[in-house]
Amino acid sequence: MYQEHDFHYAMENTRVVVKPQSGIETFGTTRFHFSLVSELLDEVGAVRIRRGRIEAERPRIVSPHAFSKLMLDGFGDEARDYADWIESSGAALRILRYGFQLRKTDLSEQVVRETMDETLDRLQDQIGGGDDPLAALIAGVDDAWEVCLLKFSMEMIQRSAEGNVDEWKRRGLI
Repeated sequence: MYQEHDFHYAMENTRVVVKPQSGIETFGTTRFHFSLVSELLDEVGAVRIRRGRIEAERPRIVSPHAFSKLMLDGFGDEARDYADWIESSGAALRILRYGFQLRKTDLSEQVVRETMDETLDRLQDQIGGGDDPLAALIAGVDDAWEVCLLKFSMEMIQRSAEGNVDEWKRRGLI
C-alpha cells in the first residue's frame, strides 16, 4: 500500500516527455497509448518500460441539479444545504466530468539494460517517427507507476477542458 510520501514523490518525479498531439475528444472516446519508463530501484543500469492504453470517456457537462444528486450519496445535512445552494445558484455553474479507464489488459512490461536517458531518447525517436497522434512518453517512478499515469491523465484533462468547453459553446450546448 502506498504512503502519502509515495504519492508526493511520484507526482514530483513524473514528467511527460512526449505529449499526445491531440487532446481529449469532446464527443467521443479517446484512447491514449502510453509508454511509461522508470528506473528499477534494485538494479543499476536497468529500466522498466510499461506500455498500455488509457481511455478517456467523452466528457460530460454536469448541471447543478445533477451534481447535487451525485454529491449527496452518503453525505449529511451540510452536503444537502450546499447542494441546494449549488442548484439555486443558476445556470452559470457547470462542472465538467471526465472519466478514465486504465485498460490493464493492454499492459505490457519490458526490462531493458539501458540508462533512463538512453531509453527515453530511443522511445522519443520512435514516437516522433511514428504516425500515432495519441502516443505519450512518460518518465516516472517504478513503485508508484499508476500514480504517474493519474498525473498524466489530470494533465490531459487540464489541457483539453478549454477546447471541450469552446466546442460545446460553438454548438450551442452551453
